Amino acid sequence: MTALRDLIKNPTAAELELVARYAMLPEDARRERAFTAFAETGLPHRRMEAWKWTDFKAALTAVESPKGESAADPLVDGADLVFRFTPNGLSYPDKLPDGLRMLAKPDAEAFGAAEDLPLGAMTAALSGHKKSPGTLVFEVTDSVAERLHFVFDGAGEANFGRCVFVVREGASLKLSESYLGGAGLTSSLFEFDLKDGASLNRTIYQRGGKDEAVAVTAVISLDKEAEFTQTTLAFGAKVSRLETRVTHRAEGAKAILNAAYLSGLDFHSDITTHVRHGAPRCTTQQVTKGAVMDGGKGIFQGKFMVPRNVGQHTDADMQHHALLLEEGAEVFAKPELEIYADDVECAHGNTCGALDDSALFYMRQRGLPEAEARALLTEAFVAEAFAETDDLESVLREEAAKWLGV
Repeated sequence: MTALRDLIKNPTAAELELVARYAMLPEDARRERAFTAFAETGLPHRRMEAWKWTDFKAALTAVESPKGESAADPLVDGADLVFRFTPNGLSYPDKLPDGLRMLAKPDAEAFGAAEDLPLGAMTAALSGHKKSPGTLVFEVTDSVAERLHFVFDGAGEANFGRCVFVVREGASLKLSESYLGGAGLTSSLFEFDLKDGASLNRTIYQRGGKDEAVAVTAVISLDKEAEFTQTTLAFGAKVSRLETRVTHRAEGAKAILNAAYLSGLDFHSDITTHVRHGAPRCTTQQVTKGAVMDGGKGIFQGKFMVPRNVGQHTDADMQHHALLLEEGAEVFAKPELEIYADDVECAHGNTCGALDDSALFYMRQRGLPEAEARALLTEAFVAEAFAETDDLESVLREEAAKWLGV
């Protein structure tokens, strides 16, 4: 344990507490490799290019229970199968539907992206505390009508969870996740492997307190004509990052990555994505909307990587648009297209600004108070990100409207 601790240069109190948590877990070579990858950098900080706006090392001074309680869960209604991660363990349904199998493994699974995703590596190493499994593995062999719902909540110092999904050829699945706060550090790692023709629709809802840190990391691999759809609504925390990495592995794969972030005073929300088009004729559509108030911070980082030969005939579009609702709001955006193929259709757009004055004037002329008019315009602005959520669109719109005071 001394050698692992010494890999972290000038460790903070929080990092030493994470080392101590690792020491309490059973020895496992795969767990050790993941923790070593994390320890080589420690908690991500502003001197790392990909983390220059999201400094976990500075924000997470200690791993301790926050003062606030968990938020209410708007996505649990209508969910058929609920899996709940808390600082004290995991609870899950006794019976699963046909076409879905689950294995709660006490050991950690190997995590191939550990060097690129430090918080994902941390989660892979530290999952399995108390009554939680090291890895929760799902195999989807048919189209599952029931929606799976994963909840991260409960009072405590830290809450870790790792889930691995293998969606077999032609199978489909809907799942949702709610990150409701209550722990000083909440960190999840979801891995999705979609085989030929498989489809998965994922919805994420995130809330956290002003003294909490939240990290949601996902790694997705798509085979031939597989389709992955993701919708996110994030309200941030003291520091939060929702990071998604997608790899198109075979021809005709499609990814839809939509998100909205709403950040108020002392809240920080980071939406980061990376998509590699590693096969021809693959499609990625991405829309991210943000609205930030005085003292809030929003971050968007998106990258499309298109290699020279295998990425031909890529169709990719990345759009990020944010509203600065008040003076003192901050938005940092870094959209990137790294394209080496010469036969592609790729585009991106990025804007930050205030509400449209003419639209605001039009609504006020019809008797709406200014505050209500601003809220309605902002709700309509971010709602574009919820179009692919099917039955959860109205729920997400309602949550956004509550935050805006509509």
